[in-house]
This record gives sequence, structure tokens and C-alpha cells, in this order.
Amino acid sequence: MALSTGKLGSYNPDKPQEGRETDLGPRHFWQYFPPVIQNNYGKWAYHDILEPGIIVHVSETGDKVFTVRCGGARFMSSELIREVCEVADKHCDGYVRFTTRNNIEFMTDSSDKLENLKQDLQSRKFVSGSYKFPIGGTGAGVTNIVHTQGYIHCHTPATDASSMVKAVMDEVFGHFTGMELPAKVRISMACCLNMCGAVHCSDIALLGYHRKPPIVDHEVIDAICEIPLAVSSCPVGAISPAKTEDGKKTVKIKDERCMFCGNCYTMCPALPLSDKEGDGVTILAGGKLSNRISMPKFSKVVVPWVPNNFPRFPEVVENVKKILNAYANDANKYERLGDWAERIGWEKYFEKCDIPFTEHLIDDYRLAYDTFRTSTQFKFTQAAWDVSKAAGGIE
Repeated sequence: MALSTGKLGSYNPDKPQEGRETDLGPRHFWQYFPPVIQNNYGKWAYHDILEPGIIVHVSETGDKVFTVRCGGARFMSSELIREVCEVADKHCDGYVRFTTRNNIEFMTDSSDKLENLKQDLQSRKFVSGSYKFPIGGTGAGVTNIVHTQGYIHCHTPATDASSMVKAVMDEVFGHFTGMELPAKVRISMACCLNMCGAVHCSDIALLGYHRKPPIVDHEVIDAICEIPLAVSSCPVGAISPAKTEDGKKTVKIKDERCMFCGNCYTMCPALPLSDKEGDGVTILAGGKLSNRISMPKFSKVVVPWVPNNFPRFPEVVENVKKILNAYANDANKYERLGDWAERIGWEKYFEKCDIPFTEHLIDDYRLAYDTFRTSTQFKFTQAAWDVSKAAGGIE
């Protein structure tokens, strides 16, 4: 039995997708591929990095796709996005893509178009003289810094994101446009420990950190918040109902339980967390997601706290440069920062990076033991051991 759907025509239950027109959900990814990618889908033989920021993919058919990777930002003006579209229309038949690390990638199918595209991108600068579309972020260099929202678009940050990322990248820009490091270095930044910037597995991670529990505004909390919601919002049970001396409903906070996540402020604006003196930045290092050479690692705290000194964050920048320079001078080729630190020992790591060590930095996280046996390294080692034992090589 057909059901009338107005201008969309009749509905056929045997073919529910027939004649379907809707704007619900994302469009199919296929329409965003350049024709050369559509024609060679599943046929790519290999890819190579021709120079920093320039990648070529070669198909079994002989077709090539040249990709120019440019550093972008998480927050862009509509004017800059229009300029991105202008470049794509001019050189790439209107195709452009953004990566998960805020890079802009322009793709073309010939080396002649590639040269024109490069020259155009390098000629576009801001009034201050900096590149609008800096080319780089590939191979053994510093990738674009992925970061959170900071003060622009978040209500619980302990520091700002965009300004810190700008300050750090200004100092390590040569490593973004070059590939002279032992291996890739991923720098990430999150403005609070909720870490929507996913800094927990980065080579160098910058983390905004609250050090004081929220302040309770007893005068207005009962008027603008639901007390049970504020109490239940705390993941560690640090908030409980209370009453003021004059009998008003309020809450009390057990300071020793608080982990400074800011979830209570999300539910109740009468529990502000930000504090000018308590908020600062923690620096972590040695994390990675790759399985190459060694299994994935969590980042480890190497600098417990430095102050928020806006707008250029000199303490943060200085420590990042120390770590990066020590790694560049001492690590072996293809060795990620965490692999280097484990090879020389973390004691030596702090010495080479000229960073003070305290007992508070001793890594006592043990939950990882539960997942060690799921890594590819363990599976390979176990399989090799079983084969050797079966062959009589192991008693």
C-alpha cells in the first residue's frame, strides 16, 4: 500500500530509498572527491613526500595526485575561508579538504598546476607579514598544533588556546616548514584537563590546569541552580547539599576530593572555577598513538605547572623549545620523543632538557598493565616465541 508524501511522490515500502530527497545527515563523501581520485579509488600504489608540505600519491594507472598541505587554524574568519575557496576554485577545480589537525589540503593532478598553486599560496600574507597559508607539517617535522577552544568558545578553560598555540608555533615554525627532526613531533594543546584536544598521547602536550576548587556563590545558587543537579554533576562526589546560616539552600565542597573538572560549573553558573592565580599550564611529553617501533604511550607530566603569562606565554614556549632542541640533538633517526626518553632513561631526559625533576613527577599509573597484552608488539613477540618453542629453539 503506497503512502502519499506530497511533492516527494509515493512511498514504496519495498524500496524505501527510491525517490528519497532529504537534507538529513551528511552528504555522501564521494561527491567531494576530485575526479582523479574517483577514477583511481582503491588503486593507489604508493605515496611520497616530495618536499615539506608536498605529497604525491601515484596510482597503478600512472595517474598522480599532488597535495599541498597548509597550516590552518581552528578558528577562521569568514574572509579567510572565502580566500581558501578562491584558491581552490583557481587551482584545484573547487576541491579542498581540511584535516583533523586543522590543516588545509589543496589537491591537483599535474606538476604544472602544483607549481602555480605553490607560488600563489606563498604570495598570500597577512598585513603583519606572516603567511596566510604556510606550507609544511609533513614527515619528520612538527605537525600543526591541534587545540581546544580556549577563551573564545568555552566556559571552563584554565588558559587560552589560540594565543598559546600562536606563541609556540611562532618559535618552532622552522620545524613545521622543514623535515630535519629525527621523526614527526605532534604538539597538542588543551585548555583544561577535560582534554577535548586529546593531548594525552602527544609527543609534547600543553594542558591548562585548574588548581583550586570552585567558589560557591551562596547568595544566588538557590535562585539560578537546581541544587540536586549541582550535587549529582560531580563525578567524584565532592559536592553535597548544605544550608547557609540564615537557612538558604546551598552546597558545600569537599576540597580534597575535587579534581577541578568544571562539570559543576557547566550545570550551575554559581560554582565558578576559573582563578587568576591558581590557573596555569602543565606540560606533558612522550606520548604517541603509533604502533611503530614501540607500542602506544600516554604522555607523562614533565613540567607540573607554569603560570598563565598572556599573551606570549614565555615559560611555556621556553620549556617546549628545551624539549624539542634536546630531542633534535640526541635522538636516533625515526625515534619518537617518547622512545628516545625511554632509551636514555627519564632521569637523563630531564637532565638533557634542563628541566627540574621532583618526586611528584614519578609515574605511578598502573592501569596500562591491563592492556599491554593487546598491543601488536606483544602479539608478534608471543607468536615468534611459540614458533621458536615448537621448533625446539626454546626449552
